[in-house]
Formats: sequence, structure tokens, C-alpha cells
Amino acid sequence: MWIEEQGKLVKQYEFKDFEQAMLFINRIAEICEKENHHPEIYNVYANVKLSFCTHDAGNSITEKDYRLTRLIDEIEL
Repeated sequence: MWIEEQGKLVKQYEFKDFEQAMLFINRIAEICEKENHHPEIYNVYANVKLSFCTHDAGNSITEKDYRLTRLIDEIEL
């Protein structure tokens, strides 16, 4: 579930290993590049944390952010 945290939409994921985490990050990268909207991505071994806000809108949460979170939620893990 995405939560609002410090003015951003945030979600954390835990994978079985580093390789699975990186595969997920690469899938996200493809989606975000198509949409021309990019998250903050934090990765430590099998853990991934994504944060979205729109910098062009004063670092606030916009429809762009909600759209990307919906697209990411469609990825089969």
C-alpha cells in the first residue's frame, strides 16, 4: 500500500534476493522513462523503497505521481 510520508507517495518492497530487487527496479525504470516521471529509488540488498512527488509542482503529490503508482502496482512480482 502506498502511503503519504513527508509530502511524497512511498512504498517499500522486500524481495527474496538482490537480483529480484534489481529486476523490479529495471521494470520500474522502463515505465517511468515512458511516462517521463521518475521516483526516488532506494535499494539495500533485497529491499526497495520508492518515493514519488512532482518536483515541477513544488515537490507536491500530483496526478502524475498517482498515475505512476497505479502503473507500478500492475507489475506482477
